[in-house]
Amino acid sequence: MQKLPHYYRVSANADLEGDVSLSSDGLETLPSAPPQEFGGPGDRWSPEALLIAAVADCFILSFRAIAKASKLSWLSLICDVEGTLDRSEGKIKFTEFKVNATLDVPPDTNEQRAQRILEKAEASCLITNSLSGTTHLNAVVVVKPLS
Repeated sequence: MQKLPHYYRVSANADLEGDVSLSSDGLETLPSAPPQEFGGPGDRWSPEALLIAAVADCFILSFRAIAKASKLSWLSLICDVEGTLDRSEGKIKFTEFKVNATLDVPPDTNEQRAQRILEKAEASCLITNSLSGTTHLNAVVVVKPLS
Protein backbone atom coordinates (compact mmCIF):
# COMPACT_ATOMS: atom_id res chain seq x y z
CA MET A 1 0.00 0.00 0.00
CA GLN A 2 1.17 3.50 -0.77
CA LYS A 3 1.74 6.01 1.99
CA LEU A 4 -1.40 7.86 3.14
CA PRO A 5 -3.19 10.09 2.43
CA HIS A 6 -4.54 8.83 -0.92
CA TYR A 7 -6.54 11.09 -3.21
CA TYR A 8 -9.25 9.94 -5.64
CA ARG A 9 -10.86 12.14 -8.25
CA VAL A 10 -14.03 11.51 -10.25
CA SER A 11 -15.74 13.93 -12.62
CA ALA A 12 -19.46 13.94 -13.28
CA ASN A 13 -21.09 15.84 -16.11
CA ALA A 14 -24.59 16.04 -17.51
CA ASP A 15 -26.93 18.00 -19.73
CA LEU A 16 -30.40 19.18 -18.79
CA GLU A 17 -31.78 15.65 -19.38
CA GLY A 18 -30.30 12.17 -19.73
CA ASP A 19 -27.52 10.26 -18.07
CA VAL A 20 -24.82 11.63 -15.84
CA SER A 21 -21.39 10.61 -17.18
CA LEU A 22 -18.93 9.55 -14.50
CA SER A 23 -15.26 9.53 -15.40
CA SER A 24 -11.88 9.14 -13.79
CA ASP A 25 -8.41 9.03 -15.30
CA GLY A 26 -7.65 5.64 -16.82
CA LEU A 27 -11.21 4.30 -16.44
CA GLU A 28 -14.10 3.80 -18.83
CA THR A 29 -16.87 6.39 -18.60
CA LEU A 30 -19.83 5.08 -16.63
CA PRO A 31 -23.39 6.29 -17.33
CA SER A 32 -25.49 6.95 -14.23
CA ALA A 33 -29.14 7.84 -13.64
CA PRO A 34 -31.55 8.01 -10.72
CA PRO A 35 -33.02 4.69 -9.56
CA GLN A 36 -36.70 3.93 -10.14
CA GLU A 37 -37.44 4.92 -6.54
CA PHE A 38 -36.47 8.49 -7.47
CA GLY A 39 -38.21 8.53 -10.86
CA GLY A 40 -35.28 7.22 -12.89
CA PRO A 41 -35.28 4.53 -15.55
CA GLY A 42 -33.92 1.78 -13.30
CA ASP A 43 -31.62 0.42 -16.00
CA ARG A 44 -28.43 2.30 -15.14
CA TRP A 45 -26.07 2.42 -12.21
CA SER A 46 -27.34 5.01 -9.74
CA PRO A 47 -25.49 6.75 -6.90
CA GLU A 48 -27.36 4.49 -4.48
CA ALA A 49 -26.40 1.29 -6.32
CA LEU A 50 -22.80 2.48 -6.70
CA LEU A 51 -22.57 3.07 -2.95
CA ILE A 52 -23.87 -0.42 -2.17
CA ALA A 53 -21.54 -1.86 -4.83
CA ALA A 54 -18.64 -0.08 -3.13
CA VAL A 55 -19.54 -1.76 0.18
CA ALA A 56 -19.60 -5.23 -1.45
CA ASP A 57 -16.44 -4.62 -3.47
CA CYS A 58 -14.53 -3.24 -0.48
CA PHE A 59 -15.57 -6.21 1.66
CA ILE A 60 -14.26 -8.70 -0.91
CA LEU A 61 -11.03 -6.78 -1.54
CA SER A 62 -10.44 -6.43 2.22
CA PHE A 63 -11.08 -10.15 2.69
CA ARG A 64 -8.76 -11.04 -0.19
CA ALA A 65 -5.91 -8.99 1.31
CA ILE A 66 -6.39 -10.32 4.85
CA ALA A 67 -6.78 -13.92 3.66
CA LYS A 68 -3.58 -13.61 1.63
CA ALA A 69 -1.66 -12.16 4.58
CA SER A 70 -3.11 -14.91 6.80
CA LYS A 71 -2.31 -17.63 4.26
CA LEU A 72 -5.95 -18.78 4.24
CA SER A 73 -6.83 -21.05 1.32
CA TRP A 74 -10.26 -20.34 -0.16
CA LEU A 75 -12.13 -21.06 -3.36
CA SER A 76 -14.70 -18.29 -3.86
CA LEU A 77 -16.53 -15.53 -2.04
CA ILE A 78 -19.97 -14.15 -2.83
CA CYS A 79 -21.04 -10.92 -1.15
CA ASP A 80 -24.59 -9.57 -1.39
CA VAL A 81 -25.28 -6.23 0.28
CA GLU A 82 -28.64 -4.67 1.04
CA GLY A 83 -28.66 -1.01 1.98
CA THR A 84 -31.58 0.61 3.76
CA LEU A 85 -32.32 4.19 2.73
CA ASP A 86 -34.51 5.91 5.30
CA ARG A 87 -35.13 9.19 7.05
CA SER A 88 -32.92 9.68 10.10
CA GLU A 89 -32.07 12.82 12.02
CA GLY A 90 -34.18 14.83 9.56
CA LYS A 91 -32.20 13.62 6.53
CA ILE A 92 -32.65 10.85 3.97
CA LYS A 93 -29.60 8.62 4.25
CA PHE A 94 -28.44 5.04 4.36
CA THR A 95 -29.09 3.82 7.88
CA GLU A 96 -28.08 0.17 7.59
CA PHE A 97 -26.02 -2.17 5.44
CA LYS A 98 -26.64 -5.92 5.58
CA VAL A 99 -23.57 -7.74 4.27
CA ASN A 100 -24.31 -11.37 3.40
CA ALA A 101 -21.16 -13.28 2.56
CA THR A 102 -20.73 -16.91 1.54
CA LEU A 103 -17.17 -18.19 1.54
CA ASP A 104 -16.34 -21.51 -0.11
CA VAL A 105 -13.24 -23.18 1.31
CA PRO A 106 -11.40 -26.47 0.70
CA PRO A 107 -11.97 -29.42 3.08
CA ASP A 108 -8.82 -28.91 5.18
CA THR A 109 -9.77 -25.33 6.19
CA ASN A 110 -10.27 -24.28 9.80
CA GLU A 111 -13.82 -22.91 9.52
CA GLN A 112 -13.60 -20.81 12.70
CA ARG A 113 -10.43 -19.15 11.44
CA ALA A 114 -12.08 -18.43 8.09
CA GLN A 115 -15.06 -16.92 9.95
CA ARG A 116 -12.73 -14.68 11.99
CA ILE A 117 -11.05 -13.46 8.79
CA LEU A 118 -14.48 -12.64 7.29
CA GLU A 119 -15.29 -10.64 10.42
CA LYS A 120 -11.92 -8.88 10.26
CA ALA A 121 -12.60 -7.96 6.62
CA GLU A 122 -15.93 -6.40 7.59
CA ALA A 123 -14.30 -4.47 10.44
CA SER A 124 -11.48 -3.17 8.23
CA CYS A 125 -13.49 -2.16 5.15
CA LEU A 126 -12.66 1.50 4.61
CA ILE A 127 -15.95 2.16 2.81
CA THR A 128 -18.24 1.03 5.64
CA ASN A 129 -15.89 2.66 8.13
CA SER A 130 -16.51 5.93 6.26
CA LEU A 131 -20.31 5.67 6.40
CA SER A 132 -22.66 6.50 9.27
CA GLY A 133 -25.07 3.57 8.75
CA THR A 134 -24.64 0.44 10.84
CA THR A 135 -23.22 -2.66 9.20
CA HIS A 136 -24.40 -6.18 9.97
CA LEU A 137 -22.39 -9.14 8.72
CA ASN A 138 -24.01 -12.49 8.08
CA ALA A 139 -21.13 -14.72 7.00
CA VAL A 140 -21.31 -18.39 6.13
CA VAL A 141 -18.33 -20.66 5.53
CA VAL A 142 -19.05 -23.62 3.25
CA VAL A 143 -16.59 -26.51 2.96
CA LYS A 144 -16.50 -27.67 -0.65
CA PRO A 145 -15.16 -31.09 -1.63
CA LEU A 146 -12.28 -30.99 -4.08
CA SER A 147 -13.23 -32.30 -7.52
